[in-house]
Amino acid sequence: MQGTNYISIAELVLASLLILVSAGVSLWLKLGLTKRILISAVRAVVQLSILGLLLKWIFAADQWYWVLLIIVVMTVIAGFSARSRGSYVYHGLTQDALSSVWLASWLSAAVGLYAVLHIRPWYSPQYVIPILGMVLGNCLTAVALCLDRLTQDLRQQQARVEVMLSMGATGWEAYRDTARAAVVAGMLPTINQLSVVGLVSLPGMITGQILAGAPPDQAIRFQLLTMFLICAGSAGGCLLCAVLVYRRVFGRCWEFCNWRLQRRKIEKI
Repeated sequence: MQGTNYISIAELVLASLLILVSAGVSLWLKLGLTKRILISAVRAVVQLSILGLLLKWIFAADQWYWVLLIIVVMTVIAGFSARSRGSYVYHGLTQDALSSVWLASWLSAAVGLYAVLHIRPWYSPQYVIPILGMVLGNCLTAVALCLDRLTQDLRQQQARVEVMLSMGATGWEAYRDTARAAVVAGMLPTINQLSVVGLVSLPGMITGQILAGAPPDQAIRFQLLTMFLICAGSAGGCLLCAVLVYRRVFGRCWEFCNWRLQRRKIEKI
């Protein structure tokens, strides 16, 4: 088995020059993305560098409260990221997005960590942080897509919802088709990833373990576990999101409170 290849700072700087290719394409085609690409690249370097130092210290400390603190921070950031991508906002959006991401991702990750992998101790940072992080990242994308689709459709289909209510439909009956379409929209990226994994792409878990020298069959099993956890987390997050939005926009007597949905003010980057 070959040893792990380490990347020097100079080699990483050389690789970073590839970002200029994307920036060059943006300039050439006048896409208006050059500044965003460069800022995103710098942010990625800074964020991952800080994370690397932080994880190195946490792994060395091996204390449950530091692991708990970092996963709580990760979850809060994921929740705020999920609520900041939609076209419409409403009172309670932050709580709904955070609850959807938190409950779904933590429950899904807990099944994988403790029912499947049986990790000991329960806070083992080398397992808890990366696995929960992958589930969180995909869950926030699913919830963000679901929220955006829900709020847009509710505003655009206001007349249909009100007609159904006037004809005797319950709030959930008037909302059900919109919720179903939004959950599908949130789940599609995960489903597409599941359908082509191993054929079109080698995901991060397989690649990382193979590069670290793990047997390919074990790397594949870990990747399958991760994909199943991500799928469950995304589905749970979208479903919970749909239920929470329903409680916000429909009153106790099934009145449609569409006025609660306000268009988000667009901030230029």
